[in-house]
Amino acid sequence: MFYLSLFWDYLKQYFKMRFAYRMDFVNGILSDFVFQLTNLIFILVVFQHTSLLKGWSKDEIIFIYGFFLVPYAVFSTFFNLWEFQEKYIIKGEMDRILTRPAHNLFQVMLETMDPQSLVGAATGLIIMTYSGIQLGLDFSWYDPIVFVLLVISGALVYGGVYTGIAAIGFFTDSKTGISPMIYNVQNYGRYPVNIYNKAIRFLLTWILPFAFVGVYPAAYFLKRQEYYFYSMLTPVIGVVFFALGVMAWNYGVKNYKGAGS
Repeated sequence: MFYLSLFWDYLKQYFKMRFAYRMDFVNGILSDFVFQLTNLIFILVVFQHTSLLKGWSKDEIIFIYGFFLVPYAVFSTFFNLWEFQEKYIIKGEMDRILTRPAHNLFQVMLETMDPQSLVGAATGLIIMTYSGIQLGLDFSWYDPIVFVLLVISGALVYGGVYTGIAAIGFFTDSKTGISPMIYNVQNYGRYPVNIYNKAIRFLLTWILPFAFVGVYPAAYFLKRQEYYFYSMLTPVIGVVFFALGVMAWNYGVKNYKGAGS
């Protein structure tokens, strides 16, 4: 209850600040939508030159992209750690966090959360609905439950990876770290992994498992039986990588020496 009340208090403060500048809030939503639309247009342009991409149709890849947007939006809302290194390590904000009773990672998540990013989930659901109709997909009564489970698992994959990356900041004074490089790699996870070579497939499945955010869980709803094993493995990967990320974070906090002078 303590953590829930803390979350609610931070959420209220977030909307008070955002609605103080309503046009900035609206512009942020519009810019996110335009960015997502640009990626969708890229997929449509590719399929102007081919009807299939390694056995995947246009509507299937659009469905995968739509699914990817949902867990990614959840992740972006609660794990907005892009500026952690500069704000909390270099500027010394982590010292303030460590004087408070709540867990330090939870506090950082609350201070940096961005509920505006959840708009991406709505966009993803619209894209999935459209492509699902085009594909004639049928769903069972339990599929919404599976969908929520897979979305949470995908968000945990991203959360674990980027929490672990943020933890590197406790040992270095670099402003950006390796986050930009990992961000570029994550973009490959939006598309079917079999369009890449074996090395990239292995990377996206077992090292930086971004394929478990997009193609693998989406394959369950697309009735792609060859990927069912990976679809069912998604919750396990989510929990394991998030646990590893938290372990790396806790280890970093224990070795944190403070901002100094």
